[in-house]
Amino acid sequence: MKCNSLEEVRENIDSIDDKIIKLVTERSDYVRQAAYFKKSKTDVKAADRVEKIIKKVREKAKIYGCSPDVVELIMKYYKNTRNFSYEMNCTKI
Repeated sequence: MKCNSLEEVRENIDSIDDKIIKLVTERSDYVRQAAYFKKSKTDVKAADRVEKIIKKVREKAKIYGCSPDVVELIMKYYKNTRNFSYEMNCTKI
């Protein structure tokens, strides 16, 4: 989308940021739900699943013209905060 002013660019960026936050919140909820289906902390960490996800999002980043390295960093950040969240909040495991 071509913008006609810096203000319009910033409004669009703010709108996208809002959507990202909502999607991260939604994703986090599903990740927490997934923990309840797993039997151990090892299952929760699921290193093989994490690597599959990273590979998949790197490929999608290329398709959308985004840096695969940036997307991988974001996913690894999610993984690290997810593991911390499980350790602090998950009572089942």
